[in-house]
Amino acid sequence: MIFITRQESFICDHCGTSVGVLTNGSYRNQCPACLYSKHVDEEGPGDRKSLCLGLMKPIRIDQHAKKGWMIVHQCMKCLKEMRNRSAPDDDIVGFMQRESEKFARENRKD
Repeated sequence: MIFITRQESFICDHCGTSVGVLTNGSYRNQCPACLYSKHVDEEGPGDRKSLCLGLMKPIRIDQHAKKGWMIVHQCMKCLKEMRNRSAPDDDIVGFMQRESEKFARENRKD
C-alpha cells in the first residue's frame, strides 16, 4: 500500500474549523471538532489522487486492537468508505453523544 507523508493544515469544509497539523508524529485526516474529512486520497494515504473530492461523513467509531479508535468515513458523493485512526484531540465523545441523541430521536415512541 502506498503511504505518502503529508502534514497540512486546512479549513474544514463541513464546520469551518481551522485545523492545524499534529505535533505527535502522526498525520491528521479529519477535523477534530466534527470528525468530517474530505475524499482526497484514492489508492493510499497522502496520494491526493482522488477526483471525487466529496465530503467524508463520520458514520461510526470502531476499536482496533493495535491502532486504537478508528473513525469510519463514508463519502457523501461516491459512497466509498474509509477507516482512519483518530487523533488525540478528536472529539470522539461528542460524536458518540450526537449519534446517541440522533438514535433516541429516531426511535422514540410517542
